Amino acid sequence: MDSLRKLAVWAAVAFALGVLTLFAVPSYRQGEASIAGQPAKDFRVTVAGTPEQLSALRGKVVVLNFWASWCPPCKEETPALNRLQNYIAPHNALVLGVSADEDPSAYEGFLRTEGVVYPTYRDPATHGTISPIALDYGTSTYPETFIIDRHGKIARKFVGFQQWDSPQMLAYFDSLLAQH
Repeated sequence: MDSLRKLAVWAAVAFALGVLTLFAVPSYRQGEASIAGQPAKDFRVTVAGTPEQLSALRGKVVVLNFWASWCPPCKEETPALNRLQNYIAPHNALVLGVSADEDPSAYEGFLRTEGVVYPTYRDPATHGTISPIALDYGTSTYPETFIIDRHGKIARKFVGFQQWDSPQMLAYFDSLLAQH
């Protein structure tokens, strides 16, 4: 009888931990309204040394990735983002990274160390770990990525690490890139 009670207590503890883990996973946000179909918020960005607005990229599919050099999942997904950039670039699309690094040298060091091949922009107004651009998108966790269609509307949002070059993800991008 005593071992049965211990087993029941451990089962209850395991269940409670499972529920807590489910709610702590960054890709699960209960009650968050869908933003699919909403226009992407415009902001100033420098791409390839040229200052412009995000809206100037309309006509392209944009994978807008908010990241930071101090973020382990951001570092982990960078190689897959590099491969995704190479995959989608010939189809009038690009990955655009926006960094929440306050320190320009940490940002530059990350780009060099990780061999980033897609355009990136360090939000110069970042203070601590807060990027005003990311905050304007409602981003509270890094990495967070918004897929923007050719019409400048948000097609999808991904929270947390993604395997951007998985067969399922590439199939998603193939279908999105086929749309005009």
